[in-house]
Amino acid sequence: MSDRSTTSPHDTDRTSTGSDAEGHQKPLILVLHGARGDLSRRLVFPALATLNRRGLLPEHWALLGTGRGAKTDEEMAEVIREALDEFGAGDDQVEDDAEVLTRHTRYAQEVTEEDPGTLPDVLDELHRTLEEAGSEGEVNVVHYLAIPPAAFIPATRALAAHDLTDGVRIVYEKPYGESPESFRELDAVVHEAFDEEQVFRIDHFLGMEATQNLHVLRFANDLFGTVWDRHHVEQVQIDVPETLDVAQRAEFYDGTGAALDMVVNHLFQVAAQVAMEPPRHLASTDLVRAREEVIGCFRPLDPTQDVVLGQFEGYRDIDGVAEDSTTDTFIAARLWIDNPRWQGVPFLLRTGKQMAASAQRVSLVLRRDPEKLFGDEVEHGVITLSLAGDGAIEITTTVKRPGPDLALATGTARLDLHDVDGDPLPSYASLLVDVLQGDRTLFTTPTGLEHAWQAFAPLLGEDRPEVHPYPRGSWGPAAAEDLASPVGWLLGRDDAS
Repeated sequence: MSDRSTTSPHDTDRTSTGSDAEGHQKPLILVLHGARGDLSRRLVFPALATLNRRGLLPEHWALLGTGRGAKTDEEMAEVIREALDEFGAGDDQVEDDAEVLTRHTRYAQEVTEEDPGTLPDVLDELHRTLEEAGSEGEVNVVHYLAIPPAAFIPATRALAAHDLTDGVRIVYEKPYGESPESFRELDAVVHEAFDEEQVFRIDHFLGMEATQNLHVLRFANDLFGTVWDRHHVEQVQIDVPETLDVAQRAEFYDGTGAALDMVVNHLFQVAAQVAMEPPRHLASTDLVRAREEVIGCFRPLDPTQDVVLGQFEGYRDIDGVAEDSTTDTFIAARLWIDNPRWQGVPFLLRTGKQMAASAQRVSLVLRRDPEKLFGDEVEHGVITLSLAGDGAIEITTTVKRPGPDLALATGTARLDLHDVDGDPLPSYASLLVDVLQGDRTLFTTPTGLEHAWQAFAPLLGEDRPEVHPYPRGSWGPAAAEDLASPVGWLLGRDDAS
């Protein structure tokens, strides 16, 4: 059901940095900065293995891992083997995946502004080798910064200092800034080194198959598209609870928290996918512009009325967390969108750690008219997309209860997207394909992020609310329930997910 086809809509807007729909066939050098880090091990290496199995990498390619210390190619290969053993496709596939990836892998010492390390020399060597092997003689070079956000600016300046920016593409992980000011500082440095068309800011929620289905469901189906507005929708819930703890990344998390980790980078972007106006076309520029424009209509959050922060009990006892930490591990927020389509409709955002269940859901709660024939017996209809895994679409509606009496009940019809013909890609693999093709449809932009930071900024000020404690395994602080009234949070109702 995805619109990501090989037909004209996706081929009409390619960037000027060298690639079109056949860009993934040109020889490739993927320079993975932070190759020994957690993100590379959990997500990037498995994504590359998936792309190789699916024939979505070019015939000739190389993975160049970097790090601060001196390592051999064999030591880098061992990092990959261990990563795939833990996070790869499964026992029957790990050995083959590891053999392929390690055969294509080299290692180089990371470049700094003062010291080029071994990176430029190894990169030149690989470039010559792939130019000779590739029939087109042109090599795509992609720098992927799988490094801590604090290292983005030094890494960008280092690449520029040693003339490693011309004609390449560069991928930045989230968070792209940690405040409006740090976002602007980072983006200024990035644009000193790169043209905007070279830059890809990853938000893996945008790469999920089900997230992409949000605009397909709406724009390809009048049954849904005709009710996608304030006249028919009472509220929108974007709910991403997690059962996960933070013990493995406590130091990072204690300096970030749930709001910074999830709202600007993920939940705002998903809200924009739901709320955007119909684009003129499915070309990249039109979809990106539609997403940017609706984020520009986000009203700045009101911390005193529309935000509840929480911290799960026992969080301060975790190693690496300060005894008096006020870091939020939970946030519920009521977002308002000031445009004619959504005026007065609350977009309810909720996410947190150590909650009762894990889910990734977008739900449109439909209005009901108690003045009609069945009165208050009619429950709210709901259109729900599960973003987890391959995704699913659920329609909850009022039906007649089976039996002799005219009594009403609620029923739900579900379409699991893995039942639809096709072969979905994990979000990171999907986004890497887009980088190779130069397709920026599913990546954030400076304009969109500027608007997002403006809407989020009040939470960084003196009106930031105090955190409420909540039990592990619960649905968060009780105060968050009021934000979703009168309907209430759909997840957690009757303690069911």
